[in-house]
Amino acid sequence: MKDRSGKVKKDHLKQIKALTFGEALFDIIKGSAHLGGAPLNLAAHLAKLGAKSAVITAVGKDKLGEILLSRAEAMGIDTSYILTDEKRPTGTVTVKLQAEGIPVFTINEGVAWDAITLSEKEFQDLSREEWDVFCFGTLAQRTEENRKTLKRLFSEIKAKNLFYDVNLRTGYYKKEWIQSSLEHTTILKMNEEEATTISCLLSDTEDSCKPFSTYKAFCHFITEKYPEISVICITKGPKGAAVYHKGIYEEVETTPVEVADTVGAGDAFSAGFLYTCLSGYGVSKATSIACILGSYVASKPGSVPEYSKELIEKFKSLGFELYQDGLS
Repeated sequence: MKDRSGKVKKDHLKQIKALTFGEALFDIIKGSAHLGGAPLNLAAHLAKLGAKSAVITAVGKDKLGEILLSRAEAMGIDTSYILTDEKRPTGTVTVKLQAEGIPVFTINEGVAWDAITLSEKEFQDLSREEWDVFCFGTLAQRTEENRKTLKRLFSEIKAKNLFYDVNLRTGYYKKEWIQSSLEHTTILKMNEEEATTISCLLSDTEDSCKPFSTYKAFCHFITEKYPEISVICITKGPKGAAVYHKGIYEEVETTPVEVADTVGAGDAFSAGFLYTCLSGYGVSKATSIACILGSYVASKPGSVPEYSKELIEKFKSLGFELYQDGLS
């Protein structure tokens, strides 16, 4: 329920329930280990905003796995569906930062999150719950085990929205994985480079691809081809983001920041957008909040920095009320 100013009345806000699936790992940046993996980052930011978030992933039976579980719990993430793999180690990624904090990833294979295999009881437990959004990406689909698990989750999870963050990593995606994902998507998010890649992958003339002349045309093409997709977000780094909803295309600018690193900035954008939109504020306000949160994270080292009082006050100045106060 909104008041006359368009604000959602706080006493009518509900706690968003979000479930994410995929990689959980440690990013090794300049010799320091930072908790990472897009699904885990997303769940962490959603929890910080006030959502009830859970993640389906796996860690090794090792020290890094213990640390990951402990930190996830400390961030307010439900760890009930984080599995412990007796054979494979906890995932790690070496991150080298290029100009403007742009990361280049070396992703280790044969790690715990490559084999997210839920038990029958865990599937049953998940199917009993109702979620506002189920979130997934492309990278975790690099193994057959995970693709099988995800396929079953699509059929059993009760979720009002299915959020696909394309999040492509070189060498770890195939056209058929992306097509299958789009078929199960209601909210789609990608960056500019990924929009170009998908444009080429889905083109009838893939070998001589000419990307769409405008993002609006591209978004129209996607929603015509996959009619269940109701919202498309395209992040544009320091230029903000574009959002497409019900045939309307809009670009939202953001205030430039001094970049520390961009690791996790896209996940923060996703969390800001989902939390705001699913709380009833609409896609325009959600995109603005998402841009602010994504830029804030890009200005700080690590993927899930503490939220400053200034950030929370900026949200409030835009009429965005959090489910809970006192966030750090």
